[in-house]
Amino acid sequence: MDKSLHLNTVIKTHQITKEKDLLDKHIQKKNEVKEALEKEYGNNVYAPFNSGSYAKNTAINTKFDFDLVSPFKRNAFGANGTLKEMYEAVYDFLYDKYKNDAEVRKQKVSIGLEFYADSDGDKIKIDVVPGRELNQDQYKDDENLNLYVYYKYGNIAADSERIKTNVQSQISNIKDRADKEKDSIRKIIRLLKVWKNTKYNYPSKSFFLELITIKAFDNGAMTGSLWNKLKTVIEYIKDNITNDGFTLKDPGNSSNDLADTLTDSEKQQLADDMKNMLDRIEENDENIKTYFPENPKFKEEDKNSYNTNGGMPVPPPKLNFG
Repeated sequence: MDKSLHLNTVIKTHQITKEKDLLDKHIQKKNEVKEALEKEYGNNVYAPFNSGSYAKNTAINTKFDFDLVSPFKRNAFGANGTLKEMYEAVYDFLYDKYKNDAEVRKQKVSIGLEFYADSDGDKIKIDVVPGRELNQDQYKDDENLNLYVYYKYGNIAADSERIKTNVQSQISNIKDRADKEKDSIRKIIRLLKVWKNTKYNYPSKSFFLELITIKAFDNGAMTGSLWNKLKTVIEYIKDNITNDGFTLKDPGNSSNDLADTLTDSEKQQLADDMKNMLDRIEENDENIKTYFPENPKFKEEDKNSYNTNGGMPVPPPKLNFG
């Protein structure tokens, strides 16, 4: 089979704009949560902003990733307030406000809001990431934030206050780097997210997959078909993730190593999964469909993308990735 043709079809069926109604619901709910935070904290919070896959144009339609970063002023929770106190206070506020409408849970560096299914059966998920500027009134100048780690995050201990980052730089890095590769990087990232979505609660986060894809592209020339490029990235992950000295620097703070967000056993699991995937696809091309499945909801639509009109072929509408 033509593996690249299949992969391009996978990308088309996972195009986020195919779920416009659900996307609009997420955007509306994200705006509601943003307004609630601004109303509650007033001048103590800067404008919350979306930092997830949608902001980076790397989203897929089977798992929306709406992360709402909430940048607080240094003294928002008292002159001597800790990052833990910030995190707990934001959790308490969100819990009190949304406890009847959503499951509110503490996560590694965020607070998850999973709203109960609406009349269409849709569940809206928003992750609020509280961050605090390094010095009072400094955020508008440097956009640097400190995050709190609620529980163990790879090799980063729980209750850690050592994650300092620049989320806006993270977004710009991925968008700018992907733009230079004429969408090749975005396609690979989306495909790896499709693969990750076939797993349950897989340890590597989307941001990790985004950064390691870029690092694989920077490691050497990427040539050939879409499958050849994806295979090169998979091989890079397999061959490097468990190596001593392998790092994955945070573009928002070079002192942060995203490789630390996975434990040694999780890194080995990732390497093994990459190897097994390559081995199975090498044995039989058809196995690629197991690891990179089309979204069945839109599968038939893409198969019938060329209809006829009086016997003449009518091309499908232009698809805009991202």
